Amino acid sequence: MIVGWTATVVGATLGLPQLFRILKTRSVAGMSLIAWQSMLVVGLIWFAHGFSIGQAPQIVTTTIGTLITLPILVLMVRHLDRRLLPVLLPCLVAAAALIAVDRLFGSTVFGIVAIVPAVVSNAGQSVELVRALSLHGVSLVYTVAASVNQLLWLVWAILIGDPGSTISAASGLVIVGFNLVWLLLRRAGLRAFFPHGTDVEEPAVIDVAGMPVRAD
Repeated sequence: MIVGWTATVVGATLGLPQLFRILKTRSVAGMSLIAWQSMLVVGLIWFAHGFSIGQAPQIVTTTIGTLITLPILVLMVRHLDRRLLPVLLPCLVAAAALIAVDRLFGSTVFGIVAIVPAVVSNAGQSVELVRALSLHGVSLVYTVAASVNQLLWLVWAILIGDPGSTISAASGLVIVGFNLVWLLLRRAGLRAFFPHGTDVEEPAVIDVAGMPVRAD
């Protein structure tokens, strides 16, 4: 129970450093939109799973986490000059499909299938960490917290004996661990590999009206 509620505290506040980073720097440079779309899917499906197995830590974490993910997505959508509904709709459809899998086939099958959005989320960010010329918008505190969070959920899942949570947490830990190591390497001076053709060295910022402007 202690591990579960510790994971709850970390997981519930996990996105705050990233949200504060965006608000402080007005930059989303180095962040992956598909990663945060997948993060929304992860939050929704694990809320439903936590409800189905009666685990309050999972319910609280995913509820607060989703409420933090949404404004991050809104800021990213504004920066990329996209419409919000087309960005959110695929997330809702994917979440509904995975919740149906949990209900129809049980926790083990759900845990295996639920790896997909978790992998897409973390791997999407991995790609940006490798390719983006600027990582000005990426929070190191968030990346560290994500690794700690996955480790705590893995321990919790093992302790309660839920196979779905164990499978998903173990897979996620591998990828977020890579993201942390790679971000530290980039900050230590490692150059981007296969950078995007449209990337620039200066971090992109968002003005108070939500429109992208050039950083000073």
